[in-house]
Amino acid sequence: MTTVLAVAQQGEAILHLMAVAVSEAEFNCPWLIELTQAMHATMLARSGVGIAAPQIYVSKRVIIVASRPNLRYPDAPEMDAVVMVNPEIVYQSEQTLQGEEGCLSVPDTRGQVRRAAHIRVRYRTVQGEQIETEFSGFPARIVQHEVDHLNGVLFVERLTD
Repeated sequence: MTTVLAVAQQGEAILHLMAVAVSEAEFNCPWLIELTQAMHATMLARSGVGIAAPQIYVSKRVIIVASRPNLRYPDAPEMDAVVMVNPEIVYQSEQTLQGEEGCLSVPDTRGQVRRAAHIRVRYRTVQGEQIETEFSGFPARIVQHEVDHLNGVLFVERLTD
């Protein structure tokens, strides 16, 4: 049974730091595998559709994107969880979509945020394999939200009317 960890809350310093890249020596190490398992368990336990390592007090560039319908996002599309190490958004469409977001680090707050409708992301797997893939709609929104966490930005800083 993987441990469900505490989630950093708005106002805590860790959420405003620029997360550090995972180094070559860290790929495929037990700590990175355990970190992603704990992140996944924590995200599922809190009905999240994504999580970033800084949210569990680890300032590393690791996110999980896992869109699926749940209590917080009943209309979310179903996708397998994707662990992204050192993710980089290499393309964002000019077309944007307005949508509601919430955050495990900002409980009981939801709001409208404008995000790119289509993105391309380059990232590494936990084993170190490089991948480039595209996301659209809600999954693209999750990736952008989680990458913001790696850059010390919370969604409440991006709220629109």
